[in-house]
Amino acid sequence: MGETSTTACAAASPLLDERALSRLHWRCRRGLLENDLFIEQFFSRFEPQLTQRHADGLMALMDLADNDLLDLLLRRREPQAPLDTPEVHEVLGMLRQGGSTAVP
Repeated sequence: MGETSTTACAAASPLLDERALSRLHWRCRRGLLENDLFIEQFFSRFEPQLTQRHADGLMALMDLADNDLLDLLLRRREPQAPLDTPEVHEVLGMLRQGGSTAVP
């Protein structure tokens, strides 16, 4: 279900161009190695298909403090308002897909 809904939602949002991807990479630099591992794997896996919708969700997550972001990535907690949006949930699901093997 996650892939189908992700694909359907992403189809309505334009793909990011090279400049937008570069800015997004820059904005996603983190202070905690654990967060960087999740983010690096996210870009490795999804970069060619990232849309403006994904960028919006990712930017909202990047506004968090490192420890708060890590808690979300490790499923210690779920997004609360104002982060409780479809875009954030979609990107968070994508970030979590590969992260379970990257961080013990």
